[in-house]
Amino acid sequence: MATTAVTSLTAAYQPGNDHRSGLFIALEGISGSGKSTLAALLARRLSGHWFHTVPAPVSDLQPHVNASARPLPQLAFYLAGALHASDLARDGLQDGHVVADRYANSVIANHAAVHNLDIVTVAAAIASFTGYLTVPDLTVYLHASPAELARRMRAKHDQTRSDRDLLADPGLLQRLQDCYDQVAASDPTARHLQTTGRTPDDLAALVIGMLPTLTR
Repeated sequence: MATTAVTSLTAAYQPGNDHRSGLFIALEGISGSGKSTLAALLARRLSGHWFHTVPAPVSDLQPHVNASARPLPQLAFYLAGALHASDLARDGLQDGHVVADRYANSVIANHAAVHNLDIVTVAAAIASFTGYLTVPDLTVYLHASPAELARRMRAKHDQTRSDRDLLADPGLLQRLQDCYDQVAASDPTARHLQTTGRTPDDLAALVIGMLPTLTR
């Protein structure tokens, strides 16, 4: 089947209303970098909405998909999660600000690292669908030292198999960081933020300071 751009498909496959009353902020980074805590805090500070990509209840299938599916079905699963998250963002932006804990570049970076693929190959596989995705106004890539990431992952009460894989394989952790650095390098909305030694309140203030003046 020939590849077809989303923009040329039937109206039923087009994204919804793109009117924005607020800003869309995406937080990207390795597990343990502080995304979830910061996303919830930012949403409260901005009186906005926040969600995780892949959103619940779709995320309940992640352990089965990761353990049982081959690479392309895995990628399709996470892409579906990102497309659904995009709709959540689009809906939330109708009346305020939206914060995403992970977004489309997490799909690319994590898939490339886990399957030892280059990000160009992964990005090309989903390129036909990227026109559907709501574009963030700001994407903040969170960083922490390897020792701090390991400490935080070990302390998580909801530690996943992916967390355990990263803890057991320093090479995978480095490969994942390299993939995030590569996607960030081509992301015009990217800003970087070191989280080691900073409180969530510190980080929220720094992110809010990156936003246009209308949010302050």
